[in-house]
Amino acid sequence: MSENLYTYGIIEQEDIEMDIEGVQDAETLYTVDYRTLSALVSEIDTTEPERTDEDVQRHNRVLQQVLEFEDGRTVVPMSFGMAFKNSRTIKGVIRGARRALRSALNDIDGMIELGVKVITVQEDMINEAELRSDIVEQLSAVSVNETENDLFSDRLILNKSYLVDRSNRSEFDEAIEAIESTHTDSVKIQYTGPWAPYNFVDIHIGAEQSGR
Repeated sequence: MSENLYTYGIIEQEDIEMDIEGVQDAETLYTVDYRTLSALVSEIDTTEPERTDEDVQRHNRVLQQVLEFEDGRTVVPMSFGMAFKNSRTIKGVIRGARRALRSALNDIDGMIELGVKVITVQEDMINEAELRSDIVEQLSAVSVNETENDLFSDRLILNKSYLVDRSNRSEFDEAIEAIESTHTDSVKIQYTGPWAPYNFVDIHIGAEQSGR
């Protein structure tokens, strides 16, 4: 195995090593430090990993594992495919993006992302606008921020990502349960997470900047 390093995300500086099922069958996750930040990495044999459904899922599951490690970690997620030729290159990337990474970590400190899709099962028996408004109001009350995602189906009346304080996760769970019990005959809810807060950070690290 070469020294090529695949990067999953950035955390506050900390020495972490854990067993994973990572991208390209990587088995170990560890950290590369630059000042007060650490990159979460595993070793792979290329700097241009193929984007497969399996490896995208592995990328996300590794981030979930870090989010839930011990008492939990705040993670700025990297998009799939960020691989570099060595630790020196990664440190240069962190140095160049340090201000943005520090700001992002501060903005999402202690936060997780949760996904909510609401699908109608009896379209002719509900007022969709009223139902959507009611659900949005309940979930907004127990979250910090939210983003709209595509309504890719006529039956999909709500598709949002929510930024939730880790300490309020139980309250958000209870709100989902209350919505399900109240509208059990009219909608189906797909509730996913926790995810790293992809929809609430905006950091772009291009190939030219990274020196891959």
